[in-house]
Amino acid sequence: MAAKPPAGDPVQDAPQVASPQHAAAGLPAVAHTLRAAHQQMGTLRTARTLLKVNQKDGFDCPGCAWPEEDRRHRAEFCENGAKAVAEEATLRRVTPAFFAAHPVSELAGRSGYWLGQQGRITEPMYLAEGSDTYEPVTWERAFELIGGELKALSSPDEAVFYTSGRTSNEAAFLLQLFAREFGTNNLPDCSNMCHESSGSALTETIGIGKGSVSLEDLHRADLIVVAGQNPGTNHPRMLSALEKAKRAGARIISVNPLPEAGLEKFKNPQTPQGMLRGTALTDLFLQIRLGGDQALFRLLNKLILETEGGVDELFVREHTHGYEEFAAAAKAADWDETLAATGLARTDIERALRMVLESRRVVVCWAMGLTQHKHSVPTIREVVNFLLLRGNIGRTGAGVCPVRGHSNVQGDRTMGIFERPAPAFLDALDKEFGITSPRHHGYDVVRAIQALRDGDAKVFFAMGGNFVAATPDTHVTEAAVRRARLTVHVSTKLNRSHVVTGTRALILPTLGRTDKDVQKSGKQFVTVEDSMSMVHASRGNLPPASPHLLSEPAIVARMARAALGEDSATPWEEFERDYATIRDRISRVVPGFEDFNARVARPGGFTLPHGPRDERRFPTATGKANFTAAPVEYPELPAGRLLLQTLRSHDQYNTTIYGLDDRYRGIKDGRRVVLVHPEDARALGFADGSYADLVSEWKDGVERRAPGFRVVHYPTARGCAAAYYPETNVLVPLDATADTSNTPASKSVVVRLEQSPTG
Repeated sequence: MAAKPPAGDPVQDAPQVASPQHAAAGLPAVAHTLRAAHQQMGTLRTARTLLKVNQKDGFDCPGCAWPEEDRRHRAEFCENGAKAVAEEATLRRVTPAFFAAHPVSELAGRSGYWLGQQGRITEPMYLAEGSDTYEPVTWERAFELIGGELKALSSPDEAVFYTSGRTSNEAAFLLQLFAREFGTNNLPDCSNMCHESSGSALTETIGIGKGSVSLEDLHRADLIVVAGQNPGTNHPRMLSALEKAKRAGARIISVNPLPEAGLEKFKNPQTPQGMLRGTALTDLFLQIRLGGDQALFRLLNKLILETEGGVDELFVREHTHGYEEFAAAAKAADWDETLAATGLARTDIERALRMVLESRRVVVCWAMGLTQHKHSVPTIREVVNFLLLRGNIGRTGAGVCPVRGHSNVQGDRTMGIFERPAPAFLDALDKEFGITSPRHHGYDVVRAIQALRDGDAKVFFAMGGNFVAATPDTHVTEAAVRRARLTVHVSTKLNRSHVVTGTRALILPTLGRTDKDVQKSGKQFVTVEDSMSMVHASRGNLPPASPHLLSEPAIVARMARAALGEDSATPWEEFERDYATIRDRISRVVPGFEDFNARVARPGGFTLPHGPRDERRFPTATGKANFTAAPVEYPELPAGRLLLQTLRSHDQYNTTIYGLDDRYRGIKDGRRVVLVHPEDARALGFADGSYADLVSEWKDGVERRAPGFRVVHYPTARGCAAAYYPETNVLVPLDATADTSNTPASKSVVVRLEQSPTG
């Protein structure tokens, strides 16, 4: 039997701290998985559900976007994937009676953990102007309200349509089609906050904003560099690929400010030997200062250039552009500046160079540790320079591997969820549907918040996600959202965004990945795209949490009909009735999706084309892969200050909090902790176990404070600190963003610690 949700918020004012662990997964992961699944689903539902996760005839995990091998394990899921599934397939329910008993003013005082633990929302709910209580509303009335507000706008650009990465290809395609037929490119998405920097850098340098490797490439690599990433928590199934690569002879360099258990040793729960002994993964740990990665790769590039035979001259000559300017900049790299920027020892950099020069096939993987700095785009460009120098793009066992954090965030972008769409995409869309899409750019996430704040946006629609908890500068963002005339959230579960509302608000409950989806033409499936450009089907197997739920495609189709009326020639009812008709249209608009329905019907789906990977064809402005030569940047740290990165705990997926522990880092029963190097903490006057307010410093002079954090003496890089989001998003200024990509710079926040009365 499943457990009941918590009645009250747990106390978090005295977290327990133990030593960090040095291995990930194993028996503890199995035990935590089964416990979490049983609490949400009960025993029989757990077995019925988990055995369908990531199977060819099952549903795609709503967690991360890591791909599957063609041959699947019976249990093709990780601990955090199982937690994500369990929370969606939970037996707990949030009914109209729940909302009647809990006014918005009360819910606003609850933690995100408590809100998420209450269960699945069962009916559409409406918060009227001036009311403090959500009330049930019919679907017809809900769409009438949305249509009325959209029609009343002075301009289509006063509407914002946000997309979370769990949205299916079919729903994403319909949403962007509706937005553009309505007249706006205001299509911000969660990628704006994570891998936008990757897409910006890769599009400029290799011509496509996606990774260039497959699982087979990882397995066949000689050297894998994992930079700014913690796969043990954020992409646990990646550890199996790293283990397989190690057994084939690969070596691994980890570049990170924190030592992470998942990169030290992996205890594979699929094998007896893995459970008992595990596999050591990292051969060289470079404990870099936050934001020092560009300087590191620039110096490595200089050293490669200085090594006889270090450069793949044939590849550079035939396939690249801009080499001379890049080489001149790289040769100017300075050892002393690099050591200061990175905090690394010269001997460690020299050892990394030897490993690079001894490896013919190199893959570089990265995540938010590289993408959320002011200089993230030039940093990733420098990673591309590093790979181009030795011909490591378009070669088996080599390439770029930005590891996406949400199950279909890459697919949503492929489907056209982008505020700056390519003209060729809009031309194809207009030709297929007989519409005229706007050509001016729309709002990304940061600009959408600014537009709401300034009164330039009045309707906010979110397809999934938890916008106010995921975004920076919490107080500014929440005040901005409250200025909207209408906020609409398509959701499965309760979260903070449902209690920070516009003048009026709607919650539209939707089917999840685990739910059966039956429309008028019969049972449906949706599709997703993983981090390595594989597209495959996802079929839920559970009865829906309520008979009152609509699917995401149905919600978009009905909203479109309400807003566009009889003027629209788009067959919205047909799209709702049969998703195959949506895929037929995608096949004629999106390159690589030709014959979509037939190809996705094959077990395992299909791989999208990728010019750089498949044939060393680079669709850039120059027709070649582009070397770049940006000045080296790294954060400057004033005396008495620390450089803070926001990160996840192990009991967390994005803004969804599964529990209050972070067992790999030794944290239990609390999330308000700040990890600080012992020498830094002592120099600042903070003993282990003392309490501090975190205060960020930014050029606008505004005080941003996160109070009451327990100081944990922790082996992080000197001068650096770490704390969990969303609690520390309040410290990230809205205007502190990456150049070019406009991604919030959440990994390099200058903070001071002040004594706190808490504790």
